[in-house]
Amino acid sequence: MKILICNDDGYQASGIIALYEALKDIADVEVVAPEQNNSAKSNALTLHSPMYVQTAANGFRYINGTPADCVHIALTGLLGYRPDLVVSGINNGANMGDDTIYSGTVGAAMEGYLFGIPSIAFSQTDKGWAHVDVAGRRARDLVQQLMPSLEKIAEGAQPTLAPWLLNVNIPNLPDAQIQGFKVCRLGRRHAAERVIMQTSPRGETMYWIGSAGAAKEEGEGTDFFATRHGFVSITPLQVDLTDHERLPYWAQTADQLSQAVRSGPVAQPAQAAA
Repeated sequence: MKILICNDDGYQASGIIALYEALKDIADVEVVAPEQNNSAKSNALTLHSPMYVQTAANGFRYINGTPADCVHIALTGLLGYRPDLVVSGINNGANMGDDTIYSGTVGAAMEGYLFGIPSIAFSQTDKGWAHVDVAGRRARDLVQQLMPSLEKIAEGAQPTLAPWLLNVNIPNLPDAQIQGFKVCRLGRRHAAERVIMQTSPRGETMYWIGSAGAAKEEGEGTDFFATRHGFVSITPLQVDLTDHERLPYWAQTADQLSQAVRSGPVAQPAQAAA
């Protein structure tokens, strides 16, 4: 079993080290991660600047690019083979609800998914790396559980299983307080807090993005609810952003526009006399 590990906190972050340590004994694991923190970079790719791959003393490779850059470069030439699984994290803080849209952790895993490889994004619900070793063990539990299906996918025995993309959030709790795993949907957040304005030493106005909004939809069945009650949340994600429910409505609009085009230009109202 070959696993590619990435993250968005940078190759020296405690979370990626914990994830590597947890998985290295059950698979052939390689790390290709950003040189610097790239939180909230989502799926961004670097198209107009050169990138360089360097190797740290511990064997981790790192790139002066985004999380998606790292996975993209790894899969399109750096590794020289196709991994069976891409994992990202463990992120320093939650990626739940609307956070997944912005998350570099999820973006790295999604890049693997877009290449047709099963992928998982792992995050801790709170910042600070408390009990990150426990999070690493829970990540290993999930990967080990999935290994038989990953082997079948690699052998081509069950191609309909692949690819899939999971978003996993792990509470910062000791082993004894983790209640188990729950599959759940994404919750929702309120709008972000107001932008923070400051004055630079040169007298210029600086702007900092405000904090994420508080949970808005956090009832039973959501990732917010599961993690608050001590469960590791597992949410299957998809990339299709199509609003399928509203396709019929917009189809009517398109039909009306098409009829107007076929009937010729619409007469313009006469200009009022000056």
